[in-house]
Amino acid sequence: MFEELKKQNINKNLLKEVEKFRSEDISNLNERIVKPEFVYYGKEVWEMAITAILSGENLLLSGPKATGKNVLASNLAYIFNRPQRNISFHINTDYNTLIGSDTFKNGEVVFRKGPIYECAVNGGFGILDEINMAKNDAIAVLHAVLDHRRIIDIPGYEKINLGEKTRFIATMNYGYVGTKELNEALTSRFMVIDMPNITSENLKKLLSDKYPSLKEKYRDAFVDMFSSLQLKSENGEISTKSVDLRGLIGSINMMKLGLNPYDSIKMAMINKSFDSFEKKIIEDSIKTKIPLKIDESIFND
Repeated sequence: MFEELKKQNINKNLLKEVEKFRSEDISNLNERIVKPEFVYYGKEVWEMAITAILSGENLLLSGPKATGKNVLASNLAYIFNRPQRNISFHINTDYNTLIGSDTFKNGEVVFRKGPIYECAVNGGFGILDEINMAKNDAIAVLHAVLDHRRIIDIPGYEKINLGEKTRFIATMNYGYVGTKELNEALTSRFMVIDMPNITSENLKKLLSDKYPSLKEKYRDAFVDMFSSLQLKSENGEISTKSVDLRGLIGSINMMKLGLNPYDSIKMAMINKSFDSFEKKIIEDSIKTKIPLKIDESIFND
């Protein structure tokens, strides 16, 4: 991963500071240090994120889908060599989910530690996914954890101080059903990065890394297709439903198993729009980039 960051010309002094941050031996937590499937590409965003974490700040990554919010979050946990906990917010996420609760084990009452608690005591990185779906009682828990107090005060138990290296990286995407505006108090506890759309150049790098045997002409066609849909979405011609980077990756995986490229893309991207008018626009746009039938293999032998 460090070699990849050097290729992106990330500030060398920042990388040295990251190396210092990583120096602690946490071999007992290795199962929580997960190598990401993808590398995030974007020098400016990398440098802002690394600087914020080295400064002791928590991060909020905001932006539309396919901007790499969760990819960057997992990349950060990995390069800083910290155990990672993923917390997805939804209607049932509450205090007990985040911090923990009493439960029975071997005939006695014990405290079941939640992911926020585990991050606190192990100096972990907590990834707070779709934080703008959090209920009010879940948000109340986060206030003391995220500000200068850095504590968890559990009634009936000892007060827990957050580890020096504990950080929280939240993600949010406006427009999803169930999301809401973050209140000012919570927003003030983060450094905020407005995640840019992936560029054509960076998408090429991502596909080249993930699929080194993918023929260049098809890789370029997929990039051109995705960028075209991205532009239409930005201009308000279509929604973001079909601008799905996960879908593009999934469709290429199906192509590796022999499914026709257009059929793969239809399943993974076109059919994710359920409005017939919008679907027609998407379909027509993709047909100009990807032939309906490709007889040769899109991968080099």
